[in-house]
Amino acid sequence: MRVLVKAVHRVEDVLLVVLLSSMIALASTQILLRILLDYGLIWADPLLRVLVLWLGLTGATVASRHNKHIHIDVLTRFFSKNLYLFVQTLVGQFTAWICIIIAWHGARWVQMDYLDEMTSLGGIPSWMLEIIIPISFAVIGIRYFIFSLRWGSLCYRRFKLHASRTK
Repeated sequence: MRVLVKAVHRVEDVLLVVLLSSMIALASTQILLRILLDYGLIWADPLLRVLVLWLGLTGATVASRHNKHIHIDVLTRFFSKNLYLFVQTLVGQFTAWICIIIAWHGARWVQMDYLDEMTSLGGIPSWMLEIIIPISFAVIGIRYFIFSLRWGSLCYRRFKLHASRTK
């Protein structure tokens, strides 16, 4: 299992580097062509939009790797460790299920575009450009489901330990 997890991490990291490098190279080329030759690549701007989508969602999966997403923790600072773990468990479950629902509907959207043979960007099948949506949300959902199980287990063990000490 660890080999699979490391492989997924490696794919995410390589994908981030390739996407960001490609975006910088393509955007720089587009800018130089427009300034120097008063000419631009027709396909570059739509491709850059797709690359931004892929970069953003791949970045979100990497951020979810260590629970580094944006947190709103105004109240949790005042919680005890047990209450904090309990709240994290609930939030992790909620996040996981929302991401799985988005992944499910994203997969349905990709499937419809595949069946309808939709194309984009000079004939590239649209589903190939959209496939990042269900994949990234599924990865994030699975990660947060696992996080919530870990947090719930920690919360339960701390609660049992506290209960045994008070007897």
